[in-house]
Amino acid sequence: MRYIVPTVLLLLAAIHALPLVGVLGATRLSSLYGIPIDEPNLEILMRHRAVLFGVLAAFLAYAAMRPELQRLAMIAAALSVGSFVALTGVVGGANGALVTVFRVDLVALGLLAVAALAHLLWPAVR
Repeated sequence: MRYIVPTVLLLLAAIHALPLVGVLGATRLSSLYGIPIDEPNLEILMRHRAVLFGVLAAFLAYAAMRPELQRLAMIAAALSVGSFVALTGVVGGANGALVTVFRVDLVALGLLAVAALAHLLWPAVR
């Protein structure tokens, strides 16, 4: 049981690290999200977003090894994936690439639910 939360956090770190390749430029961002990144301001914002995902991925991976940070990491991950899922549902009209991200984030939410349950039910194994 003690490996559930760290394993989930490492999986979530991997998921959040995927967009980090967007730092490399507009071409990578376009292929990730299926939208043209043809305006400098949009490229700046999206590349910065990629950096922030990298920061979150690093924190999730670090927290996987630090039990005292795991609750905070699960909250941060839930806010990240939950907000994307909610925004996608509210705004609608997502393209195929974003629907894929939406589906991955739904899986991530399910993993988080399992980790949160394990964290609450088996605190002695942390």
